[in-house]
Amino acid sequence: MSRIIQFAFLAILLANLNAAVIQSHGDHPYRKHWRHSTFGEKAIGGVVAGAGVGQLSRHPRNYGGGAAGFGKRLGAGFASHGVKTTVEHAVAAPLHEDLHYHRSSQRGFGPRLGHALKSTVITRNTKSGKRRPAVGRLSGHAAAGAVSQAALHAGSGASTAGIGLAADAGANVGREFWPGHNGRKPSRRIRSHL
Repeated sequence: MSRIIQFAFLAILLANLNAAVIQSHGDHPYRKHWRHSTFGEKAIGGVVAGAGVGQLSRHPRNYGGGAAGFGKRLGAGFASHGVKTTVEHAVAAPLHEDLHYHRSSQRGFGPRLGHALKSTVITRNTKSGKRRPAVGRLSGHAAAGAVSQAALHAGSGASTAGIGLAADAGANVGREFWPGHNGRKPSRRIRSHL
């Protein structure tokens, strides 16, 4: 339990350090995106949902059950999520990686699904526009896995990283096919059923 408190303290320290840097240097786009993806409503909801799923499946078993077990899962989730997003943004910023998902301009289910899945591990450089491996995203998941395994004793680091990448892929598929997301209007066939 003391490790979870240490990681929570580290997350608060990083947030305060980030606020101090923003005051002295202005708000950089990566800092805004980091703050939103670490402390935003969707991020907090995702961590709470993950702790709930872990509680229902009793994973990891060494956290136990009840409110104490849920608290441990919640703390571990916030710690690993904070590490993931911090490393992801710290690596992506100097490499000029675009961390946002951009919907495909192609038509048809197969090409759009392929685009969504590839976008999990491939991104665009914001300066040159060239496609490149998403080093920031991959590093963030690897760091979260390492923290989960070494410091939190929550499970295998490789499985944590793999589950995180699979969740990102699923979210990309949802972003690609969910009607009306990112300003794209649903097709006529979908609108007639709404």
